[in-house]
Amino acid sequence: MLLFSHLHLSFQIPAKMLAVKRKRAHRLLILCVLLFLSCFGPVSSLDLCDECHCKSTTVTCLHKNLMSIPQPLPANITTLFLTGNNISHLNESSFPVRLEQLTELYLSGNQMEQVDRGVFNNLPNLHSLDLSNNRILSFSRDAIPENNKLRVLNLSQSLYNVSYTDISNLLKHSFPKLSNLDLSNNDLKLFPDGISSLSDLATLDMRNNSVVSINNVTFRSQVLQRLDLRDNALKDIPNGTLADLSQIPGLWMYLTDNPWYCDCKMKDMVIWLQKFDFVADKANMTCFEPSELRNAPLLQVDQTKLQCNYSGNMKGVMETSYVFLGMVLALIGVIFLLVLYLNRKGIKRWMYNIRDACRDHMEGYHYRYEINSDPRLANLSLNSDV
Repeated sequence: MLLFSHLHLSFQIPAKMLAVKRKRAHRLLILCVLLFLSCFGPVSSLDLCDECHCKSTTVTCLHKNLMSIPQPLPANITTLFLTGNNISHLNESSFPVRLEQLTELYLSGNQMEQVDRGVFNNLPNLHSLDLSNNRILSFSRDAIPENNKLRVLNLSQSLYNVSYTDISNLLKHSFPKLSNLDLSNNDLKLFPDGISSLSDLATLDMRNNSVVSINNVTFRSQVLQRLDLRDNALKDIPNGTLADLSQIPGLWMYLTDNPWYCDCKMKDMVIWLQKFDFVADKANMTCFEPSELRNAPLLQVDQTKLQCNYSGNMKGVMETSYVFLGMVLALIGVIFLLVLYLNRKGIKRWMYNIRDACRDHMEGYHYRYEINSDPRLANLSLNSDV
């Protein structure tokens, strides 16, 4: 019996040691898992916050010489500032994880040159996007999904070489709810067509461009509150556009520092400025041409001086008219000769017919003359019936 107890104890000791080893192995496994998660999970966010500045759900990385969007970003991030870095290219891998709560993104001053398609597909609730002060050469129309919620877009001084067609297609395709658009300082010469399709647009900043005309521009947004066209190359605004602008309630416009040409075409615009108060800075609008009216306040200029006088260029105009008239007459002459040549046989036949008809007619006159001149033939003619 004693021997059996001794054997039983000898078997229990290894079992206890095995249990201890299992516990140690389990603890070691848990420690490894925690270490792995620390290395590839929260520690990365902590490293991001060490390099940048994290406050609540806002991450700020200003002037950190970043070459790409830092990864990974916190899942609960709402605002991301990446101003003043070197992020020159945005592609689909820039935001590889869906960030449902990110609403504001600032990428100003990054020397950005290219924005590829699908870049912002994983930012479904983005409301504000700042891409100002960049050098964008290519901006894909599919960079932003069609069902986006973007309301504020800042492209000031960023469209370095984007074509008129590209920016028009981008605005037509991508921004159904856009209310604030900044296109200032981009050397644009024409209004992009896509602006007409922005039905919710409330603020449009086109300052310091080279817009020469706003002909055929239709502002469909009835909620437009601010239209800034200062420092452009406008000489006048056509009556149709003035009528469209008059139909938008609550609109404020800014039109100073344009080279307004004060001739007869400006009369309607002067009357419009005097009648409506849409233009906030109309008191500072001045004439640029002609030279005798330069710097004259537009509202105070005598309308009798708004004349269309072409005397200075009349000689050139007349010379051009004479040249044009000569070319037209020469063309008519060539066509006339060509018609005569093609119908030469018919014309010759027609002339022969006229000649024969004239000959027969003249012979009839000659015969009657001979009868009337001879009295004997005249009596014979009178008594011929008898």
